[in-house]
Amino acid sequence: MNPIQARFCALLSHKAGGDGPPPLLTPAVARKLLERLGQARLFAHGYPLLSNLTQGCLKPADLLDFAYRHELQGLSLHLLDGDENSLSRMSSEQLLAFASKAEALGLALHLEISSTRQEDVDQVVAIARALGVRNIRVYSRYEGHLSRVLELIESDLRYLAEQADRYELFFDFEQHEELKSFEIARMLERLGHPRLHALFDFGNMINACEQPLAALQALAPHIRQVHLKGVRIVPEQNGFGHYGVLQGSADDDLPGPRMFYELLMLGERTPQVIAFILEQENHYIAPSFRQADEAPDPFIPYREMSETALPSGYTAPRMARDEPRWAANQIRYVRSLMDELRLLAELTLAEARDPRS
Repeated sequence: MNPIQARFCALLSHKAGGDGPPPLLTPAVARKLLERLGQARLFAHGYPLLSNLTQGCLKPADLLDFAYRHELQGLSLHLLDGDENSLSRMSSEQLLAFASKAEALGLALHLEISSTRQEDVDQVVAIARALGVRNIRVYSRYEGHLSRVLELIESDLRYLAEQADRYELFFDFEQHEELKSFEIARMLERLGHPRLHALFDFGNMINACEQPLAALQALAPHIRQVHLKGVRIVPEQNGFGHYGVLQGSADDDLPGPRMFYELLMLGERTPQVIAFILEQENHYIAPSFRQADEAPDPFIPYREMSETALPSGYTAPRMARDEPRWAANQIRYVRSLMDELRLLAELTLAEARDPRS
């Protein structure tokens, strides 16, 4: 193995376990990789700055400034981020001003809700239309046996498909800790709707008792958006929870470089993933939802919307001070990963052109 391939292999083998060797970095792969790196769209997200939004230190418009300042391509924002200052509380005039600011800064806007219920979907659709947004992330929070939960979600998704067709929208269903990736893939395949797809979160499969790369492979044909983050895997009962850590840190148990590469390369002629969303969730705690020894039709408990409690020894002002630093840390890490992949691809092509190689 030549030094370039060895370096590429070492990067993509980081914490990947026994999930198979990385691909060979051939000249053809290198050309596609360089093209995809040039097309990748990095988005800011509200969650890394959630304490600031909740405390009123920042407003949603300030996140547009954050994304612009860090030269990102867009912002993905939950409808409720910022409480009384959130998009859900804005007047028509305020929504128009928010959309105008995003356009002036050259930023794309995506929306997120933590539901698939009709009343919540109707609200986000109305706001999406006011903002000129076409891409919406959803996930379900139903309680009950798995078979019943899947029936409820599938019924909801049929309604989402109707709204998507009516208003030219796209809905991306996130695997959010309680459903396995193949269960979501099967549901999307049954529906077979061109405006219903998936959002792949870097860590949520852990709580569903899945391995990261296996989960990615199962959901791969449907993935349009991605949440990037770092996770420490925490054994619980006969399953696993996760604890949010800085992406790429020594505490991050995920095979992040390999997942990022695989997602970047999805799609034959054009990129399948339209947004890599920077969702640093430092100190977020998520319990296990699925167990290795669960019944064939396990009971899925109700879950609240995600939030991060103050870590031990933290005050709310300290959390608000630290969040922008952690968010910037993730941007630096992801860009350094992209730079390393770019360099390896360029070296591969240079070596292929060298008659002495």
